[in-house]
Order: sequence, then C-alpha cells, then structure tokens
Amino acid sequence: MKSLVIASVVASTVVVISACAFDNSALSIKRGMGSNPQLPAPNLEKIPTVSVAKAIGWQPNTMPIVNEGLLINAFSTDLNHPRWLYTLPNGDVLVAESNSPANLDASFSLRGWFAGMLMKKAGAGVKSPDRIMLLRDADKDGVAELKTVFAENLTSPFGMTLLDNTLYIANADALVKYAYQTGMTQVEGQYTKVVDLPAGINHHWTKNVIARNDGKLMVTVGSNSNVGENGMDIEENRAAILEIDPVNQTSKIFATGLRNPNGMAIEQKTGALWTVVNERDQLGGDLVPDYLTSVKEGGFYGWPYYYYGQHIDSRIASPDPALINKSIIPDYALGSHTASLGLLNTSKTSLGELFSEGMFVSQHGSWNRSPKSGYKVIYVPFENGTANGESIDVITGFLNSSEEAQGRPVGLAHDQTGALLVADDVGNTIWRVTKK
Repeated sequence: MKSLVIASVVASTVVVISACAFDNSALSIKRGMGSNPQLPAPNLEKIPTVSVAKAIGWQPNTMPIVNEGLLINAFSTDLNHPRWLYTLPNGDVLVAESNSPANLDASFSLRGWFAGMLMKKAGAGVKSPDRIMLLRDADKDGVAELKTVFAENLTSPFGMTLLDNTLYIANADALVKYAYQTGMTQVEGQYTKVVDLPAGINHHWTKNVIARNDGKLMVTVGSNSNVGENGMDIEENRAAILEIDPVNQTSKIFATGLRNPNGMAIEQKTGALWTVVNERDQLGGDLVPDYLTSVKEGGFYGWPYYYYGQHIDSRIASPDPALINKSIIPDYALGSHTASLGLLNTSKTSLGELFSEGMFVSQHGSWNRSPKSGYKVIYVPFENGTANGESIDVITGFLNSSEEAQGRPVGLAHDQTGALLVADDVGNTIWRVTKK
C-alpha cells in the first residue's frame, strides 16, 4: 500500500512539473491590468500549472531596484519571516513575524503534501514565529537601531491597528487586544480576545484589521477553498470583510464575494474603504486578475460563482441565478496571479509629487503562472477618489535573472518621515524607500 502511495506521489509530481515546461499565458501582464482589463476565455486546468520561484534570499551586495528618483536601504535585517507592518504614532514600527498555522489534521493528503513542497520551495515552509517585533529608529537615520520582541505566543498574527490606547492584532483564529502606552517596547500580560474569527482548514489564513474613524474595526477573511470545491458550508463568514464593534464585541458581515482580501486602506479624499483581493486559480495564466477595489457596505463581489462582475465560473453552480445581477465589477485589475497583498494610501508619503495621490500595492508573486507575474511593489494613481491611469513600478528586482526569488514583498507602511517601508518575507528584511 505504501509503495502505491509513493508511486502516486511521484507520478503526480512528474505530471505537475511537466506543466511548467510551457507558458500558460498568451497575454502580457499589463493587458490584465487597469480599469478595463482584457479577460480572455477561461482555460480550465485539471492539473494546475506550477511555476514556483525558488527562494534564495539576498546575496551580498544585492538589493531591490527602485524607480528613478528613489533610493532604497535596509531598515532592519535578520528578521524571521516578516509579513505585516504597522507604524505607531511615536514612529515605532511593529512587524508581524508569521506564517500559516500548524495543520491539525494528521491524515495524509497528496494535495496537502504537494502544497507543502511548493511552500517550502517558495520560502513559505518555515514554522510560524507567532510574534510581533518592535523596530525603533530613534536617531532618524533610516536604520532601526532597536529590534526587540514586543508580543509573542500569538497564533499566526497578521494585521495590527491602534485605537484608543488599545492595540488590536488579527490572529488566524481571533481578533485580540493589548493595552498600549506610548513608547512601550513590550506588552504587559496576556492578550484579551475580542471576537473569534473563522479558522479551521485555513486555506487562506491571513487576517488583516484596520480602524475606521467611527471606532469600528474592519477585518479581512479569505476563503477556505479555491472556488468552493470543499463545499460552501465551510465558507461561513469567509471570502468577506467583517465589521467588528470592539466595545460590544460583536461582528457582522460588511461585504462578501471577496475570495482572499488582504490589504485595506482608507482613501484619503472620500474616506471610502479599499482593499486588494487575490482571485481564483486554474482558469489559465490570464485569468482571473487580482484586483484593487472600493468596498461597498452590503456589496457582493462574485466569489465563487462569478468573477470580475458577471463572468460565470462554470465549476460551481450559483444557488440563486439572480446573484449575477448583484456581482460588482472591481475598480482596478492588478494582473493575474500577482498575489497582491499589501495596500497603503499615499496620504503620508514623502516620495514626491509623482506618488502624491494613489495607493501602493505589494505583489508577493505568482506560483502558477508562466511567465511569472508580480514580485514587485507598484503605485496605482488616483484622481477624484478613484483609481485612474497606468500603474508605475516602484520596487522591482525581487526576481534575479534566473527567476529565483531573492525576496518577496508583503506588508507596507510609512515610517515617521513618510518613507515607504516594505516587509520582505523571503529576504527577512524591512526595506525603506526614500526620495533622492
């Protein structure tokens, strides 16, 4: 029996690796970006194309490449899988060192085994450090001289936000809080749970949180599947943004049909909530574009039944055909399989006029598109409160000439000077970008 399992694994591996030998994309990545992306006919992939960039980290005297007129330096190095960033009012920077929660299901799964192999190659196979680090640049020279453990013994922490002297952290399974005092370098005592968050299988485990001006907290929760293939009963309160009342410790759905929302930001002119969303796989290299969109209360964005408005996904039947009329078209496409994660408005930027009104987006990079996509930080210009115009590359060079991943960008923040900070979970570095 064991030999049959091994043979099956080997045969499946050979088949999947063979899928890497050809391009599964006919369009350039730019054709799937912007306010009116090209959406070709779907190409259903029974076996997903796999094109993983091997994670090698940064070699001596190498670093990312920035747009002309910008400079980059390492704000902090030798971190342990840094994923998300949050800058406190006094300028201290919090870094969530995190990875996916341990799988409590000990049964063998070929899909799970292969997924683990892919994550290891991509640099995402490390055990979750489950802690928040604090970085402090007291002398404001652009390099953090203090690096210390701020909070630990968390559960795959990701998003962080401060509201009324309370620091909220989005664990993979719950929103929790600590009392915060300006200048503290370590939390005191154990956290307090605010509300539970959907956990379990955690096909998408990252949970982000931001605060609104009215005191409510917005939390992102990704789906438990690619396109509902595990049944919709396990998707309750998932593929959604939740609105949480931290005082009454209650939670309700704010918007749905968002397969895997991560970064969130408040648009500086209109006060509207925006998010970036990772879309579905196995419809080919040119579908479906990840996207940046404003989020309407009560809005439905299509997942899993529809994509990019009213485009039907034939792999799953809608329980209510009338839903198609409610499916909202996203505002701005970010290219297929770019794994766009981080989002930051430019209200505090010091990078100059070119980047004065818009959003920075980090693209962690594809694993199932050939040629590869993402692996960069881009800027999306805005006009009158909405995304408008062609995106601009801000940071590139995360892939070397051999298409190995020297780094992969995730969380974004501004430091106390308005410089752009970028968490690099493969390079274990926080990069800092300034104007020349």
